Amino acid sequence: MQNFIEQINSYYPLSAETTDALLGISKEDCFKKNELLQKSGETARYYYFIKSGLVGYYTIDEDGEQVYKLFFAEKSFPAATVSIIKNEPGDFSIIALEDCTVIKYPAKEYRKLLTKYHDLALFHIRYLEQNWVVNKEPLEISLKHETAKQRYLKLLKEPDLYNRLKQHHIASYLGVTPTQLSRIRKEIKD
Repeated sequence: MQNFIEQINSYYPLSAETTDALLGISKEDCFKKNELLQKSGETARYYYFIKSGLVGYYTIDEDGEQVYKLFFAEKSFPAATVSIIKNEPGDFSIIALEDCTVIKYPAKEYRKLLTKYHDLALFHIRYLEQNWVVNKEPLEISLKHETAKQRYLKLLKEPDLYNRLKQHHIASYLGVTPTQLSRIRKEIKD
């Protein structure tokens, strides 16, 4: 649980009392590759912290294909946040792309702690600001204004993530078919 608390403290330091309260509702869990942490159509019940492994955040398109929006590696906090906030079934699934060890904590209990512990609420705000506003805006702009090739070149600049992804996950993330991705890769090599 040490990495979990250290990562939280990197956004905003928690008091010992708050840390104890958060650890009191948290537990370690493991997910095998291809196992769902969250299934679309169900109401999300947990927030997660990735201790080890890699997960993908995806939806299903009109053709029944998985469309990946985000990937979360170690020291990140994936969750179906909209589903949690609205307390209704979500449109996204979260899947283990590798065997994963996570810390999970129930959304309802966590949200109660947010109202009780000011430092935890400040962590939550800072995390959301950084990861769901500051980091997400460039992604949204990229999806609208950049070609798949440009987005692929950006992904190559993140070798720790790129090297862990299957080609079909990358193609889905870029919004292209695996064949189109092969063409992009060939074009870059030439």
